[in-house]
Amino acid sequence: MRRLIFAIFATVAVLAGVVFSSQAENVSLRGDYVEVRTASVFAGACHYNGEVTTTGRDAMMAWNVTSGKWQDVDLTGVRVIAIVSSDSNLSDRDTARQSEIIIDSSATRTQALAMMNALKEKYAASLGRIVSIRNAPITFARSGRTFAVATDEAAINVEGMPNDLCCKMPNLVWYTPLVGLENRKVGYTTNARYNGNVVSDSWERAGENSAFYGSFAL
Repeated sequence: MRRLIFAIFATVAVLAGVVFSSQAENVSLRGDYVEVRTASVFAGACHYNGEVTTTGRDAMMAWNVTSGKWQDVDLTGVRVIAIVSSDSNLSDRDTARQSEIIIDSSATRTQALAMMNALKEKYAASLGRIVSIRNAPITFARSGRTFAVATDEAAINVEGMPNDLCCKMPNLVWYTPLVGLENRKVGYTTNARYNGNVVSDSWERAGENSAFYGSFAL
């Protein structure tokens, strides 16, 4: 009997190891991610209700690949910003949206193509119709819970919330990030701006809990 029990536990352990290994092998890219909305994602109910039908139609998404390959192309160090706009709050998945994609100019043509293929495959619903893809210098700096991302027509500056209140009061988090994240946290937007006019009018937000950040894996 003891031998049988030991054999069962050993088999379960092996199978668990195989599943874990398979899941790890399926992850092709990893990196840092930050997202800013034009609406507070962490707020009181009255504040949320006052914004949900009037704003929150725009967002900026930023990726910094720290490791991994896609289609056998090493994308380590590739940085991307997406500006997304919709006719209604982005929480409404049924409303059409459009996006502008900016890829860091340090990426090679092969890297840019592979990164775009990854984004289209994994985040098509969040990005909607891509109306513009271009290259421009992008800086992406992360220091602990502080993010600073910038390009020619957009900038994101986000800090972690004091004491991680979003984790202690999850009932006040009204939205989910536009991409799946590991260790998702709500961020405080010190300043975020979009000065372009490709997918929407220019906008700027500051001094609100309108950001998400964490690590992505795909």
